[in-house]
Amino acid sequence: MNVISENFGTLVFNDKTMSERLPKDVYKALKRTIEMGKSLDRTIADAVANAMKDWAIEKGATHYTHWFQPMTGITAEKHDSFISPKSDGTVIMEFSGKELIKGEPDASSFPSGGLRATFEARGYTAWDPTSYAFIKDNTLCIPTAFCSYGGQALDKKTPLLRSMEAINKQAMRILKLFGNNSVSRVITTVGAEQEYFLIDKELFDKRKDLIFCGRTLFGAKPPKGQELEDHYFGAIKPRIKAFMAELDAELWKLGILAKTEHNEVAPAQHELAPIFTTTNIATDHNQLTMEIMKKVAARHGLVCLLHEKPFAGVNGSGKHNNWSLSTDTGTNLLEPGDSPRENAQFLLFLAAIIKAVDEYQDLLRLSVASAGNDHRLGSNEAPPAIISMFVGEELEAIIDAISNGNAYEQKDKQEMRIGVHVLPRFFKDTTDRNRTSPFAYTGNKFEFRMLGSSHSVSGPNTVLNTIVAEELSKFADILEHAENFESNVLELVSKTVTAHKRIIFNGNNYCNEWVDEAERRGLLNLKTTVDVLPSFIAEKNIRVFSKHKVFSEDEIYSRYEILLENYCKVLNIEALTMLDMVRKEILPAVISYIRRLSETALAKQQLIADVDCDVEKSLVSKLSSLSAILYKKIEFLSTALLDAKNFNELLECARFYKNTVLNSMQEARAVADEMELLTQESSWPFPSYSDLLFRI
Repeated sequence: MNVISENFGTLVFNDKTMSERLPKDVYKALKRTIEMGKSLDRTIADAVANAMKDWAIEKGATHYTHWFQPMTGITAEKHDSFISPKSDGTVIMEFSGKELIKGEPDASSFPSGGLRATFEARGYTAWDPTSYAFIKDNTLCIPTAFCSYGGQALDKKTPLLRSMEAINKQAMRILKLFGNNSVSRVITTVGAEQEYFLIDKELFDKRKDLIFCGRTLFGAKPPKGQELEDHYFGAIKPRIKAFMAELDAELWKLGILAKTEHNEVAPAQHELAPIFTTTNIATDHNQLTMEIMKKVAARHGLVCLLHEKPFAGVNGSGKHNNWSLSTDTGTNLLEPGDSPRENAQFLLFLAAIIKAVDEYQDLLRLSVASAGNDHRLGSNEAPPAIISMFVGEELEAIIDAISNGNAYEQKDKQEMRIGVHVLPRFFKDTTDRNRTSPFAYTGNKFEFRMLGSSHSVSGPNTVLNTIVAEELSKFADILEHAENFESNVLELVSKTVTAHKRIIFNGNNYCNEWVDEAERRGLLNLKTTVDVLPSFIAEKNIRVFSKHKVFSEDEIYSRYEILLENYCKVLNIEALTMLDMVRKEILPAVISYIRRLSETALAKQQLIADVDCDVEKSLVSKLSSLSAILYKKIEFLSTALLDAKNFNELLECARFYKNTVLNSMQEARAVADEMELLTQESSWPFPSYSDLLFRI
C-alpha cells in the first residue's frame, strides 16, 4: 500500500475505524442511524463515545469539541479535555455518550437575528452522526448542529439536514410511482470547486485593507494583468506546488477527497476541486478545506485570500457547486437511462428542477448574495445576477420535441477529428459546456456557478434541495392519483417544460444582449445583495420553507436580519479602513513626496537660474489637486458613516450603505489609484498590485 492510501482518513473516525473498534451490535445500530436516520439509544452512544475517545487519545488528542457552523459563515469550537478527577488526586480520561450527543456553548454571542436576547445565553450543540468525527490540532472534533434553548436553528447545518430530509421524502414518492421499490433513500451529492489567491505574507502584513477586509480597497492596475491568459493551467511555481502538496496531505488525512489543482485565470489565483460526496459531508469538508488552506499557506510564508474580489481589474474567486441526486442503490437520477421508463423518470426529475429554478429564481440568487460577491457577479468572470439554466443542445432539442409533441431524432455521437494521425480518435460529448451559465447541466449533475469563494455551500444547497422537493411534491400529488401513469407523466413533463422554458438559455450569459433578452422573458435581474434580500421574507418563500420544515418563519426573519446586518457591518469596516489608510498613509506619503518634488525644483533653480522645472511643477500641481479632491471625498465618506447610524430600519440602512457609502468609497478609490500612478514607487505607503500579484 502506498503512503497516500495508508494516510488517507487516518484522522477520521470513519466507517472502517468504527467497524474495527465498535461491538457488532453497536456498529449496526450506528449504521442504521447514519443511513436511515434512525434514533440512537443512549447506551449505544456511550459505547461509541468510549471507542471514539480511546481512538482519539491514541492519535494524540487531549481535548474534544463540538464543531459547529454558526451564522458567522465560519466554524466554531469550544474545547474540553478528556480528564476527570479521581479521589486520590489523579485523573482518568473519560468521555460519555451524554457529552458526545449534546454540548452547551454560549448562544448569546453568535448572530441570532433577534431569536435570542443577549441575556439568554443557553444554546445546544447536537451530534450529527451522519458526518464523521475527526481530529484537528490534537482535538477530537464532533460535527454538530447548533440550536437555541427554544429549538430554533442558529446554524447552517440544521437547515441543510432538514432540506436533505425534505428532498429524500419527495423523491422517494416519485420513485415508488416508477416501481423502484429497492431504493431506501435518495441523497443529494455535491462537489465544491474552490478558487483562491495566494500572496506573500510579508506584503500582506503591509496592507491594512487586506488585513481587515480581505480585499484591496486601493490599487492601480499593473502593466500586466491576465490579458495574455498565460497563468491559466500554466506550470505551477515551486513555492505554490509545495503549498499544494502539503495541503493535499493534510486534507487527505482528514478524508477530504482533494482531487484536482491548477492555476486559475488571474495571476496568483488557483483552484482545488474535490470528488463528489454527500452534501452534508461535502459542506463540512469545504469548511475544513478553507480553514486548512489558510493554515498551510501561513507555514509557507503565504496568505490565502478567499474574498470574492481581492483585486480590482482581474478575475475574482468563485466556488462551483456541482449538485446531483442519487439513490442509495447507486443510481444517478440526473442521468438518462437505458429504457423508456428510466428516461421518463429522468425527464420528470429534470422538469421538476427546471420549474424549481424558474419559480424560485429569487431564492437561488439570494443564496449566493453577499457584499463580497456583489463585486464579482455580472463581470466577465462570473455569471450575471440573472438566474438561467444551460441544458445543452441535445437536451434542449428533447425538451422542444416534448413541448411541441414531436418525435425526437437522436443524433449519433460525432468523431472528433484533430488532423494529427498519431493522436487517438475519440468521440465528442453530445453537448458543449457553458462556463457563463449560472446553472448548467453537465451530463449527470448541475453546476451552480454563482457561489462566492468564501461562502459556505450549505445555503445554496439548502435552497436547491427545498425548491426541488417542493416541485417533486406537487408532481407526486398529481401522479399518485393518475389513471394512466405513463401518459400522465409525459403530459406533466410537457406542460412543465412548456410553461418554464424561459429559464433555459444556452447562449453567452456575458453578452449585453442577454440582459435585454432576459428582461423580455420576465426573468429577474437582482443585481446586488440589497436588491435580493427582501425576497427572503416574500410570502411564497416563507411558505415553501415552512411547508417542508426547513425554516420556521421566525428562523427566516432572523436570517434576513443577520444578512442585512452583515452587509452593513462589512461596508462599515471597509469604509473605516479606507479612511484610516487615506488619512494615515496615502495623504501623508503623497504630501511628503510633493514636498520633495518642490525642494528638488527649488534646489535646481538655485543652482541654475533659468533651469526648466516643468516636470516637477506639473507633478506637484497634479498631486496637490488630487490630494485636495481625495481629502474632500474622504470627509464626505466620514460624514456618510455618521449618517448611517441614524437609520432604524435595517433595509434602509443597507440601501444607504450601497447607494451612498459604497459609491463614495469607489469615487475615493479612483482618485487614490490615479495618485499612485503619479507617485514614486518607494514613496507609496504600501505594496502595489505588481508586488502582490507577481512576487511569488
